[in-house]
Amino acid sequence: MEAIVLKDFGGTENFELQTALKINEPGQQQVLVKIYASGFNPIDYQMRKGGPERARLHSRILGRELSGIVEKTGTGVTNFKIGDEVFAASGSMGSNGTYAQYILVPESILAVKPDRLSFHEAAAIPVAYLTALQVYDRLQINKTESILIAGGAGGVGLALIKLLIAAGHARLIATAGSPESHDILIDSGLLPQQIVNYKQDDLIDKLRTANAGEDFDYCVDLVGAAISEVGAEALKLNGTFADVTALSTEKARSSLFNKGATVINISNYAYSLYHQYDWYGKNLKRIANMIDVGVIKAPPVRVFKGLSIESVTEAHRILEENGTLGHKLVMSVIDKL
Repeated sequence: MEAIVLKDFGGTENFELQTALKINEPGQQQVLVKIYASGFNPIDYQMRKGGPERARLHSRILGRELSGIVEKTGTGVTNFKIGDEVFAASGSMGSNGTYAQYILVPESILAVKPDRLSFHEAAAIPVAYLTALQVYDRLQINKTESILIAGGAGGVGLALIKLLIAAGHARLIATAGSPESHDILIDSGLLPQQIVNYKQDDLIDKLRTANAGEDFDYCVDLVGAAISEVGAEALKLNGTFADVTALSTEKARSSLFNKGATVINISNYAYSLYHQYDWYGKNLKRIANMIDVGVIKAPPVRVFKGLSIESVTEAHRILEENGTLGHKLVMSVIDKL
């Protein structure tokens, strides 16, 4: 098996292409997937640099989501057969990461790839949409309540906006920082008056103005740091703050406490820690069903051709520079895609 392996923490010069790695046989409830496409996520470069995220590193082969074909199945596998087209958020649950030709995963995290999606598009779905769906499920927002989405033009933000609009929510305000991000949010279904440039002076006043002069019932923070302070300040008394980054500041936490806010921590990783692997497959099937009937669709993708150090290095650079411009970065692992 070929794979891109991280030799040491630090820069992208630590990636190495290895070509003779062993492929293990699937265990009783495991599936061996031949990877066709692999999605890139910010946690990839955060792990590579050796930050706190390194605690989630389970393999020197990075990558946490994929699409591909079932190559082999363990004896206890009942829901998939050889040749099935599948996709998954593998996280720390696979034999290795997805910058590789193959991966062994629990059957329960897989879902059948929607027919209307290419392998590239399918690899762009799992992490962002599972995160967005967890936000949607756990917040249980009434359609009359107002929602601030801080960082709306990122992968999770766009997925959440699509889920909310599809469910009939209209009181959405999202932040964006560039004309490109503004256009992406318009394409996602928002109106111009629902988008606020977070680089403006008096940002909190601008957010309230966009929300008919009121503070928000909910804030979904997809950015953290200083933006968490803005979201906390713009929240109503006893409002709800969804923290998707774990990067809120002490000032933000103090503001939330003073407002008696409900803080909901969103962590897809939590389900794997408690071995609730079926959460991933079950909810990915929900997402696949919504895609199949046209309720939601895949984000635009930027494809890097070939399993190579060059593809991985360039994708990491773009992610670190926040230069995705609303596109999901995906690597073709096989040439024929």
